[in-house]
Amino acid sequence: MDDISAEIDRLVTELNRHSYLYHVLDAPEISDEAYDVLFRRLRELEKTSGYVPHASPSLRVGAAPLDKFDKAAHSVPMLSLEDTFSFGEVDEFDRRVKKLLQTDDVAYTAEPKYDGLAVALTYEQGRLIRAATRGDGTTGEDVTQNAITIKTIPLSITGTDIPDLIEIRGEIYMQKADFDELNRRREIDSQPLFANPRNAAAGSVRQLDPAVTAERKLNFTCYGIGKLEGLTLSSQTALIAWLKRHLFPTPWRFKSAKAIGEAIEYIKYMETVRDGLPFNIDGVVVKVDDFGLRGRLGEKTRVPRWAIAYKYQAHRAITRIEAIVPSIGRTGVITPVAILAPVSVGGVTVSRSTLHNWDEIQRKGIRPGDSVLIERAGDVIPRVVEVVEHGTASDIQVAEPVVCPECGSRAVREEGGAVLRCIGLNCPPQLQGRIIHFASRAALNIDGLGEKVAVQLFECGLVKNITDIFMLKREDLEKLPRFAAKSAVNLIKAIEASKAATLARFLYALGIRHTGEFVSKLIAAHFETIEALYGVDIEALRLIKQLGGKTSAALSEFFADDGNIRAIETLKTLGLALSNPDYGADSDNKGKLSGLAFVITGTLPISRKEAEGQIRGAGGTVSSSVSKQTDYLLAGESPGSKLEKARALGVKILSYDEYLSLL
Repeated sequence: MDDISAEIDRLVTELNRHSYLYHVLDAPEISDEAYDVLFRRLRELEKTSGYVPHASPSLRVGAAPLDKFDKAAHSVPMLSLEDTFSFGEVDEFDRRVKKLLQTDDVAYTAEPKYDGLAVALTYEQGRLIRAATRGDGTTGEDVTQNAITIKTIPLSITGTDIPDLIEIRGEIYMQKADFDELNRRREIDSQPLFANPRNAAAGSVRQLDPAVTAERKLNFTCYGIGKLEGLTLSSQTALIAWLKRHLFPTPWRFKSAKAIGEAIEYIKYMETVRDGLPFNIDGVVVKVDDFGLRGRLGEKTRVPRWAIAYKYQAHRAITRIEAIVPSIGRTGVITPVAILAPVSVGGVTVSRSTLHNWDEIQRKGIRPGDSVLIERAGDVIPRVVEVVEHGTASDIQVAEPVVCPECGSRAVREEGGAVLRCIGLNCPPQLQGRIIHFASRAALNIDGLGEKVAVQLFECGLVKNITDIFMLKREDLEKLPRFAAKSAVNLIKAIEASKAATLARFLYALGIRHTGEFVSKLIAAHFETIEALYGVDIEALRLIKQLGGKTSAALSEFFADDGNIRAIETLKTLGLALSNPDYGADSDNKGKLSGLAFVITGTLPISRKEAEGQIRGAGGTVSSSVSKQTDYLLAGESPGSKLEKARALGVKILSYDEYLSLL
């Protein structure tokens, strides 16, 4: 008995730690499947011995809320669900329900189990007054200001049969494509990547700044209710129908099942289509449909007796790492890729897996020759979960490259960052994007060389590096499909005209990291010629007011690369003639925006943090909400509700170009 108690205590400590990492920090160290194995073992030991420690996770749901949000008590506890992994256990659930109710006449519902963050939305008289996370089941975190930024959450209930009070429960989640795009942007910005869409959704909802949440593409779906006053709903089927009528998102392919067999068939069907869904699901929830029967069944300590969650097994396999090689993407990020012994995972042969960044190799202790567990969920790129067994080369360190594997330019890391990046101007994987940027309106403004033409030139091999743009001839262009003679003439004229550029425009055209239009003008004000920047020392750049450390480092690294210097010199031999009307201009903007209050909405050509830094550096202030005290609303693409409020209050609205002029 002492040995069993000791094992229970150890499991309680371990599970509570993992629960904290998962629910509070959104940084799990083990997979959901591994956690489930440990939890089921704990429940078995507790049931056998009768010993249930006070801190056992079997007595609670999730973890305590963070202090950074106000606490929100749930009037009706938000319980977890009993998990099962076999149809036999689903049948046993059905038998148990019928035995407790003493009837065989029980109907069920089945719905996909979305992999996201559980929240409760409280509406009074049809108005959303609170959104709260599950927390520990009795007390969660008040995330109302973040929740109202999610467009799929109605801010009010309209129509008839509106209850005096209703608490609608559901899941906030992120679609796969939006998750991939978010991680792509974070990779570009040298930010840590989210492990999966569930963590991305949880991290987005629990931001102190609602503006950050608003920038993330989150979704919501409803699955139940808590407290209800002033309306009678008799079943889950009736609830879903009511939710649909009042424009609430409801579970995809919700199923009413007359018997448990229909629910099981639904589970089987969902498993065949889940990989093709735009969002992640980790199972199917089966519930007793009738609310009256649910009341009779009641609940256990942490789970209701009237529902069960069938969990799907992840697509996993064990294989061997044959090599670890660097791979460079279109944004210049150099990531380690594991070359695997081919193995079938979920019906797909997998032979490569990204390792995300070079720090992860060290953290997971991954080496060539190791046997590893890999996982593939839906359309997500396979990932190495953990090392199963080290190979003979386990003592060999995998060093990150010092040069780009594609072009030989320097590979650099930002201070404190996890991302390794190639700074080469003519790096082949980056070239298509660099051409588009080089010719853009704010750069060299080559009219006629838009994205479609740039892609065409790249794919046809006419432009293999930036310098090739200045070498294009009319006859080359006329050979291209659907390229008229007049268009060819006009593009050649535009290219010739672009050669007489200002230094500021050219610096921006080079696409140096952290160097937008504002920074380019700032640099041009302090350096008379492009040659003055060759080999520029980082300390000399740091002397320029309003120029941050990361920007100074990026500029210094770019102009220390011999390949970049050669490319610029080649452009000069092809006719590039730079003027610099900005040199010697007052580059110290401090005080130009003194006493002015700004609010930012929408997507700008620069990051929001950079814009805020510019405004504050020039003496202005930035706030998150529009009021009568706001002087200017800086509006980028896809502005939110702040734009309407600014118009209503008569606040001056600035485009990005107008903002630059003001600055």
